[in-house]
Amino acid sequence: MLRAENIHKKYGQLQVLKGVDITIEKKEIVSIVGSSGAGKSTLLHILGTLDKPDEGKIFLNDEALHLLKGKKLANFRNKHIGFVFQFHHLLPEFTAVENVSIPGWIAGRKKKEVNTEATRLLELLGLKEKINNKPQELSGGEQQRVAVARALINQPSIVFADEPTGNLDSQNAKELHELFVRLRNEFDQTFLIVTHNEELAAMSDRTLHMKDGLII
Repeated sequence: MLRAENIHKKYGQLQVLKGVDITIEKKEIVSIVGSSGAGKSTLLHILGTLDKPDEGKIFLNDEALHLLKGKKLANFRNKHIGFVFQFHHLLPEFTAVENVSIPGWIAGRKKKEVNTEATRLLELLGLKEKINNKPQELSGGEQQRVAVARALINQPSIVFADEPTGNLDSQNAKELHELFVRLRNEFDQTFLIVTHNEELAAMSDRTLHMKDGLII
């Protein structure tokens, strides 16, 4: 479903990615591990179209992402790609259900339809009683589940997660791992995860190791 070929990326004189090839199948949970500075997050951001490669091609569902620009690229990203980051990036002035709804509103979907779907997702993720709470009224684990629901609101082809358990204690991290597996099993959701968490990597279908800008 996702295919990238010969991805290179340089920042100044620093060659961060040196010709990475990667393929992800639908319904796979794939983890990328490696030491800091190996190029994991850079690769994830490029595959998620948040950054451009200097060289290489990226295809998602046979759409050539490296050829998309501007509004077309932003619209494709909004509808087909979900993101979960280490820091939740929830907007403090909005409730949980409103935070989850934002990508749906951006996609131009009807407000009522988006609200219904956001509520359903939050209930599915065990936050039925918290849908009207603001982020500061939620625990770290609850905030991260709101971020996962937000990533899923437009039914993306793939969710990219960058150190999703980096700010969570071990119990909340374990629950998030189990949630990813459940979402894959019940909804055929595909995940590509950058992580230092060995337990999360072990629960994945495949683990890719990066070193010095290459998958080894």
